[in-house]
Amino acid sequence: MYKIEEPIYFTFLIIIPIMVVIFLLVLWWKKRTQKKFSDLNLLKRLAPNSSVFKSVLKLIILLLGITFLIISLVNPKMGTKLKTVKREGVDVVFALDVSKSMLAEDIAPNRLEKAKQIISKTIDKLGSDRVGIIIYAGNSYPLLPITTDHAAANMFLQNANPDMVSSQGTDINGALELAKTYYNNDEQTNRFLIIISDGEDHQEETKQVAQTLTNEGVKIFTIGVGTENGSPIPMRLNGSMIGYKKDRKGETVITKRKPEVLQGIADAADGQYIDGNVTEKPVKVISEIIANAEKNEFETKQFSDYKDQFQWFLAIGLFFLIIDIFLFEKKTKWLTKVDLFNEENTKK
Repeated sequence: MYKIEEPIYFTFLIIIPIMVVIFLLVLWWKKRTQKKFSDLNLLKRLAPNSSVFKSVLKLIILLLGITFLIISLVNPKMGTKLKTVKREGVDVVFALDVSKSMLAEDIAPNRLEKAKQIISKTIDKLGSDRVGIIIYAGNSYPLLPITTDHAAANMFLQNANPDMVSSQGTDINGALELAKTYYNNDEQTNRFLIIISDGEDHQEETKQVAQTLTNEGVKIFTIGVGTENGSPIPMRLNGSMIGYKKDRKGETVITKRKPEVLQGIADAADGQYIDGNVTEKPVKVISEIIANAEKNEFETKQFSDYKDQFQWFLAIGLFFLIIDIFLFEKKTKWLTKVDLFNEENTKK
């Protein structure tokens, strides 16, 4: 098992081919200049200790040293060590409305992006609490099962869009029903469900479902996004604006936030309705409530961690550089005395 901490430093490896090219150009230039200066046989007599092989060897050792130093900057982490982790927190599930009406731009940049900002910033303020995400429109779907991986939660959140749900509408009731399956820890005393929507729900039984969920120990908060004056729903094709959504009569549909629906759900669940048009307000309220909630130990596990291994590559790199310093480009004297190919007898 291994892990690369700073892969950006791999870009420094471009130094290696550059140095090789420079070395070959210099070698070519030397050979060309030497031919102009004198005969090659005469040059060998004038400079008997010159060695191309030693120059190449010196370059290879230098490049190996640089390579290992770059790898040490990357800080590869290898091996494993076991840690026992005890987590304490609460379970927080976000139910995000991704219906077409959430694309309305009566608040910048639009209702859906505002809702994502609220969820993302709230997740960033959570400690070791577990989070889950549900998306809903005409149907409800689990976008992310409940997890302690907040980075994954933010990543999945950014991909949420109306195209992920086949049926359009605003089925808050379905989101409430699906939320029941998320709380799988019977020992957890604090469970939160945060519903973010423009409130365009037309089902009468939603309040009853919310009340049932509250009786099971789930605290429900609702956050409304959008304006009560409303806005048309932009239609786009391949990212380009092609007009606004129209009804069967050909008239432009105006979608409005309905705070009374969200307020009714919150009241039925003994929760709280929060205006979400200013991002910081719901983030502050929700994060404070969760921070002050009683925490339960919900997970004890062992996991693998990585040990830094940069010091080994640093030592090897410095070793090669030291060798390069003491390695000369001239032929090694004792090697010149070794007659590997029996050349002396051949000359005789």
